[in-house]
Amino acid sequence: MKKWTIRGLIFSALFAGVMIALSFIKIYLPFSAVPITLQTLAVMLAGAILGARYGTLAVLIVIGLAAAGFPVMGGNGGMAVLVGPTAGYILSWPFAAFLIGLCAERTQQNKYTFPKLLTANFLFGALLVYPGGVWWLAHSTGMDSLTKALTAGMWPFIPGDLIKAVLCAGVVTAVRQVYPMERILNSDNGGWAEGEHPPLSR
Repeated sequence: MKKWTIRGLIFSALFAGVMIALSFIKIYLPFSAVPITLQTLAVMLAGAILGARYGTLAVLIVIGLAAAGFPVMGGNGGMAVLVGPTAGYILSWPFAAFLIGLCAERTQQNKYTFPKLLTANFLFGALLVYPGGVWWLAHSTGMDSLTKALTAGMWPFIPGDLIKAVLCAGVVTAVRQVYPMERILNSDNGGWAEGEHPPLSR
């Protein structure tokens, strides 16, 4: 089993900060209790860049801070956030980051990197999240039909989530050309040694 690294933990904390920052960018829909936010993009990026363990940790840090009452979910916090209408989505994010991270760890840098990451991002960062999110949304708001639940919690979000998946795949593919995942996390001999600086060019 690979050891946890200081660099990986630092990156997890940094990505938790990114996720918190992106949570303030949101668009409210008049027919839904679920806003459009960029937090799902942060979840995708965390898993795809940091891998399964550290990506999941980044998401868990945010959820833990929210549970402790810190306003890290678009200015909201406390257990009310984790049992509210969007709780199903939020509690699915660690699983999304983990599975995206597993796929990213197994994806080699080649001409297929972008489509593989795109598929993983959309499959696990969006489609995996919808079932739990829609079910809890319907349960917590008392919706009496699946059609209403899907209209409020899934259909309007698919185009945006697809765009986020494309954006994440593009960013990660570009980042990997300069800094592979192993180098970012310093998890193998290819990482920077103590006192060594990252290369200025490649």
